[in-house]
Amino acid sequence: LRTGFPFRVESLTGQHIARARRSSRPMLRHQVFFWLKRPGNLEDRAALIAGLRTLGGIEQVRVLHIGTPAPTEARDVVDASFDVSELMEFTSAADQKAYQDHPLHLAFVAQCEHLWARVVVYDTLEV
Repeated sequence: LRTGFPFRVESLTGQHIARARRSSRPMLRHQVFFWLKRPGNLEDRAALIAGLRTLGGIEQVRVLHIGTPAPTEARDVVDASFDVSELMEFTSAADQKAYQDHPLHLAFVAQCEHLWARVVVYDTLEV
């Protein structure tokens, strides 16, 4: 996603929905990878994706991208072992903290944590 405009994107199977947001360009990226307890289970994957989509209702979330492993060339440096990923962008670390404490995020964890066996998070600042 390349733009000079504030964007919010939700993605699944190549469909993108963009909604304008009022604020400056996001600076903090929150990338999360999920491994399901039942790897490859389509019902569990759909339930997790549905839960992740609810997080787009949190005001501090500037961008939301939900994805599954891409069918790219197998290479030693590519890890496609996860089932679902989400990428969020925030304007600041304070906004990311507000997201972590938000009732919608807490409800998502309570409703979906039984689905995953492992979660890995990478939080990065834009340079």
